[in-house]
Amino acid sequence: MLDGFKRLFSGAPAPAPEGWEGIAPWAASRHYAFRDVPNEGFVVDGRLEAAPWRLEWGPSQRPYIEGHELRLRAEMGLPTDLQLVVMNRELQESMEQAVFNQYVEGVQTRIDNQTPPEMRWLVMFPRLPASEMGSLHERFIALSSMKSWLLRWLEGPLAQSLGALRVASPLPMVLMIGRGRLMLRAALAEPELPALQVWLRLFETAMREARRVSGSGPESTVPSTQPGAWSSSALPGDEHPT
Repeated sequence: MLDGFKRLFSGAPAPAPEGWEGIAPWAASRHYAFRDVPNEGFVVDGRLEAAPWRLEWGPSQRPYIEGHELRLRAEMGLPTDLQLVVMNRELQESMEQAVFNQYVEGVQTRIDNQTPPEMRWLVMFPRLPASEMGSLHERFIALSSMKSWLLRWLEGPLAQSLGALRVASPLPMVLMIGRGRLMLRAALAEPELPALQVWLRLFETAMREARRVSGSGPESTVPSTQPGAWSSSALPGDEHPT
């Protein structure tokens, strides 16, 4: 307690939570809100201009990612019927095999709401042909309920950012839009700061390009930032998100 009073009156910053000595100071330097989730991971809340985003690192919530994952999401106010996914080819192949095993060779006869949406969409929507994916087709697949929207989104900066992505190719990565929300999931065993920065840059590019394609200004795509506007973080112990 005495140390706390000394820091209060001296103006010295509080020490970073144990284990996040590199990440918490980085977040503070960018005016992001950092919160430790004991025994699970952490949450970082930030903004791109006026639009808020949330970054989480913790145990995987998807069967196709083992161990820990990075999650990024932003409420973009996009059309609610827009469903879109971009994923790496290795994940697409393993996911299609999993769907086949579960619903064709297994006992289930239909895909229900318990199946992750990215797996359902892989079955529901046609993929962009290689001729429309350009150089991305060697590493990624893309599909959407609105093909023209997807094509415009993948133009320019976002395609360049995806093409420049240098991560271990077999590791799962999903970039998707659904229910008006932009989301990214990536396998990440350890939250090294350089990796977080790479994924965040990609995500913010996707945010900018989604706003461009939507044809709306920042005011019309930014949701309320009152506490009730954010859904709870998916990390355990996160009933009161910042």
